[in-house]
Amino acid sequence: MFPVSFYTYPAFLVIVAVAAGLIVGSFLNVVIHRLPKMLERQWRSECAELAGTPSPPAERYDLVKPRSACPKCGHMIPASENIPLASYFILRGKCSRCGAPISLRYPVVEALSGALAGYIAWRYGLTAAMLGALLFTWAMIALAFIDLDTFYLPDSITLPLLWAGLLFNAGGTFTDLNSAVIGAAAGYVALWAVFWAFKLATGKEGMGYGDFKLLAAIGAWLGWKMLPLTILASSLVGAVVGIGLIVFAKHAREKPIPFGPYLAAAGLIAMFWGERINKQYLDLF
Repeated sequence: MFPVSFYTYPAFLVIVAVAAGLIVGSFLNVVIHRLPKMLERQWRSECAELAGTPSPPAERYDLVKPRSACPKCGHMIPASENIPLASYFILRGKCSRCGAPISLRYPVVEALSGALAGYIAWRYGLTAAMLGALLFTWAMIALAFIDLDTFYLPDSITLPLLWAGLLFNAGGTFTDLNSAVIGAAAGYVALWAVFWAFKLATGKEGMGYGDFKLLAAIGAWLGWKMLPLTILASSLVGAVVGIGLIVFAKHAREKPIPFGPYLAAAGLIAMFWGERINKQYLDLF
């Protein structure tokens, strides 16, 4: 029944996708906030165990427990206050108990997730490409905001994303499998080479290994032909934002800026409009 309705009324599919995207966006906020802390706890536990000083079992902390609460007063957030987008505006961006401000990031992530889900449903329809594009997009959102917070791109997202891209392209969903495999390898090697060239020239590390893995994942999803566009777009956006931060926000030149968000944004641009951009570029010559 549902597939027939979706095919007959594509607007219905878009509405459902937007609603699902808003819900997933709410979950992505949990991932962005908790996953780095979960990994830090795991690392500390492993270090303590290797040092022979295991710590007592800590309270459960994962993507499900404990329940979301106000960081200032500890107010447990009920379901009525956890409706994507709506709750933020109903509460006027403040905790219902203590009035502490709620970060604007929460509705931004939810709105971004919902809007892109709607666009993907409209563009691809009810196909494997729609499912793949949704997974890719939501992973890009989570990685971008985690990197903004922590300068870290967790393997627990980048590596499954890489393998998922290869699996989707085993059937040629976004590109052929050969292009996907070459894209994954070339994506990693390209930034690895830049990393070592910069380090040998300056003695400093210009980016992290997570950036290599993220570009490898983008290559696995989109193929090697999209890598030049992804690298160029991420570099241009990163340069513009970096200069803007230095000039207008007094960002210290020596203070690092995460590159992951620009790679993620460029990956989405390449997925949605990469073929058109490449064609227009080639037509110029």
